[in-house]
Amino acid sequence: MHTSIALLLELGVILAALSVLCALARRFALSPVPLYLVAGLSLGTGGIAPVPAAGEFVETAASIGVVLLLLTLGLEFTIPEFTASLRRHLPSAAADLVLNATPGALAGWLLGWDAGGVLALAGVTYISSSGIIARLLGDLWRLGNRETPAVLSVLVLEDFAMAVYLPVLAVVVSGGTWPQALLGVLLAVGAVFLALAASHWWGRHLGRLVSPPDAEQVLLRVLGVTLIVAALAESVHVSAAIGAFLVGLALTGDAADRARTVLGPLRDLFAALFFLAIGLSVSLGALLPVLPVAVALAAVTAVSKVAVGWYAAAREGAGRQGRLRAGTALIARGEFSLVIIALAGAQNDRLGPLATAYVLILAVVGPLVTRFAGPRPAPLLPERPVPTGTGPPGGAGTVHGSKGVSS
Repeated sequence: MHTSIALLLELGVILAALSVLCALARRFALSPVPLYLVAGLSLGTGGIAPVPAAGEFVETAASIGVVLLLLTLGLEFTIPEFTASLRRHLPSAAADLVLNATPGALAGWLLGWDAGGVLALAGVTYISSSGIIARLLGDLWRLGNRETPAVLSVLVLEDFAMAVYLPVLAVVVSGGTWPQALLGVLLAVGAVFLALAASHWWGRHLGRLVSPPDAEQVLLRVLGVTLIVAALAESVHVSAAIGAFLVGLALTGDAADRARTVLGPLRDLFAALFFLAIGLSVSLGALLPVLPVAVALAAVTAVSKVAVGWYAAAREGAGRQGRLRAGTALIARGEFSLVIIALAGAQNDRLGPLATAYVLILAVVGPLVTRFAGPRPAPLLPERPVPTGTGPPGGAGTVHGSKGVSS
């Protein structure tokens, strides 16, 4: 087997640099996500230190990273409480669609774009980043907060909406037929309900399957099952992250605790590469001409996301501070917006630079605003595992199957 010296060297330098950035962020009780994104921007096309040998590996690792982030997030909740939360937040989802897709659609129309470009930009401004937000909730010790189910419900309903949106967008930008789009929508929606039913009825059997005595076997089985489900979800135009999230929901009790323990370090590694990959995908020189429009659009939709999170958290009974935390948590855009850019960018050469600049702005600013919307998270330095049933000092407990009582 030939070992690429360039790959090993570049990857080693990347990981060492990320460790320094992580330590710096922890020192100031910040999430390291914005620093990872900026690091990716500095290493990408036109950056100060391109990494051509490691680029392909980082891109592949990024796909695994978002899957692991959503899997471990699903481990914190149970199917009954989450399905109840989803039903409660259908009005929140409707408000989210109207308030956040409209600015993108209006901007595309004012720029004189065709129907495909208008629809694509509406999707970019609508969908929040499940991967970034999942990491933030963990970094800031907010998984047990009262407003967190509202945030997760909005994210999952957005991803469900993508199951309808993506086939339609593909038809509009490629000139395909509407029967093809309808078939794609039906397959995606059917797959979502089938996965929810399977998680509900067979979750305990899955728990027994992935809970052997050996920790190595737990890691291999949980990761294997999750990647298979994620691939099946992606094949029917449902987010791979949603498939992983449903696997996490299906695991409860001891199975969830053991999976959380063995997957933690692996999740942190691949998640760091996921955030780095977002920055690597950006060409800095192409962003500058569209920066004013991107900044304006980011400002409008940041406010509209805060409004949605405020409304959703109010439906959970959260107080003013909890509503503000929920609203700012939803600001970040990321992986799904990049998927939309890849799908529609070839048909509209102005969409890619504008949408990418917009995503990068909110991917960096969103986590920072989220951090300062709540109290300083004391446990961030250093990180340590939290036993089931307990939580960080001064915060709500992160207990699988129950949510905290923070206001």
